Amino acid sequence: MTVRPDTSRAPRSATILKSRLIDAHRQEFEAGLEWALTDPMVEAAAARITGARRRFVLGAATSFTYASLLAAKLSNSLAQVTLVDGTIVRPLDILSDVRASDVMIVLSFRRFRGYTIDTALPFVDAGGSLVLITDSDTNPLASRATEVIVIGPDDTAGYAHVDEDLSMHPETPEVSPPVVAMVIDLLATLSTASAKGANRRFAERQRLASELGLYRD
Repeated sequence: MTVRPDTSRAPRSATILKSRLIDAHRQEFEAGLEWALTDPMVEAAAARITGARRRFVLGAATSFTYASLLAAKLSNSLAQVTLVDGTIVRPLDILSDVRASDVMIVLSFRRFRGYTIDTALPFVDAGGSLVLITDSDTNPLASRATEVIVIGPDDTAGYAHVDEDLSMHPETPEVSPPVVAMVIDLLATLSTASAKGANRRFAERQRLASELGLYRD
């Protein structure tokens, strides 16, 4: 007798899991919105970024993706924004010429990468300012940062572990990606809103992009 695989459970299981994940993300995002409305550190960090002459953005692993997004958004309207990618722009290149008017924006979430810490601390020691975006005030860089944005309380962290019975447990907390994206957008928008020449620079970038045919309708 041929035994056919049971295909009925998989779609239903996926639907249940999707529903639970969406509910978890909805709760995380709503909590993130409430936190962002009341935390003044976003405004303080934006002012620090606006007032800097040069801005360096740093992150490792998953945080590098966030750092790339923030650098791209800041570059739309601000000059002197550099993504430290470790290849084209290496930490050594930055640390050998730190000025008091420089700021490094670091995205560092649990578990904290040694590469990030080992790059940011010498930057501060050399006289630069540090803006830290993290998910815990236990981050080793928190005590050395000029401004620290701690995204939400620890109990809003994502649910990373899902059992076979589809129950979800927060034993391995992770910061919510939608909340991080929201913070990046807030920080970039506030940083460029009061920057001198930001509107002119943005308009010029749009004109050049159109002239060079970078986009297709």
